[in-house]
Amino acid sequence: AGFKAMVEGENILAADGDRYNQSGLNPVAARRAVVADPESSEFNQAWVSYTTGKTSATLGRQRLVLENQRFIGDVGWRQNQQTFDAVVLQDKTRGQTTLTYAYLDRINRVFGGRHPQGHWDSKSHVLNAARGGLPAAGTLVAYAYWLDFANSAGNSCATWGASYSGALDLSAAAKLAFRAEIAAQTDHGSSRLDYDARYYLAEGGATGKPGSLSLGSEVLGSDNNVGFKTPLATLHAFNGWADLFLATPAAGLVNTYLKGAANLPDGFAVTTFYHWFESDAGRTKFGREFDAMVSRKFGKYAIAAAKYADFRRDGPAFPNVRKIWVQLEFAY
Repeated sequence: AGFKAMVEGENILAADGDRYNQSGLNPVAARRAVVADPESSEFNQAWVSYTTGKTSATLGRQRLVLENQRFIGDVGWRQNQQTFDAVVLQDKTRGQTTLTYAYLDRINRVFGGRHPQGHWDSKSHVLNAARGGLPAAGTLVAYAYWLDFANSAGNSCATWGASYSGALDLSAAAKLAFRAEIAAQTDHGSSRLDYDARYYLAEGGATGKPGSLSLGSEVLGSDNNVGFKTPLATLHAFNGWADLFLATPAAGLVNTYLKGAANLPDGFAVTTFYHWFESDAGRTKFGREFDAMVSRKFGKYAIAAAKYADFRRDGPAFPNVRKIWVQLEFAY
């Protein structure tokens, strides 16, 4: 009769929990590298929804992913997802238009319930409107996010913006894919900051069955010594896999990048990035980073992947960082 419900639990274990720093939760490993996957057990999701026609309402602890997750995401890379205690309304009655509104009462972060910043008390409003089927197979998105966190006031902010993405046919086998985005942000709610920063993104490149190659530039601006914030994003996916820029520097961040992907024989897939990082204010060079991932699916259920990140600094603000991951995933 239009109702659905879901309860999802999770348990995170480590072969030796003291071999890594569990986001500061195990003092014995305080000098080891931080891996933000603390051992924990919790309810990841617990919600009930009602759908009538093409309109739905979902109440409870849930995932919320909007667009490319640059502003609102579930941080799926971490072992504990970011979820939201929220009410989410979504309407798709107008053809290729999707309207989403959410009120976020609590942010359940990846660090788990034992961490001092494991959750944020929230009085946040999320509004997102997406329209597909436009020229160049384009999608236009307009959004407004009013984020207010009582126990993380510095991350409270109001953001308004719009993006357009699509692809133009270059030939029967290749397309020119592109994305452009602009946003403005100010302090909001509990924030004691005073700033007005801007966000810009431009990316374009060729894509086809063998793979893709694109060039892009992302600018997270700065004002009054405060950098543009994206506190609810899936941050690992942006600005380098070494995770040095999960919080925007006070002087802002300019990320110019070259991205490539290739489908290789025997089912192998390769993704690579090369980043050039510098500040927005003053254009101070931070460093360069090379990222690469190789993955392959085995049968219907298993996927293996190896991932590598190497950041080389151009100044004293950041350390040299090298990270390697090996992963096997079984999904059924």
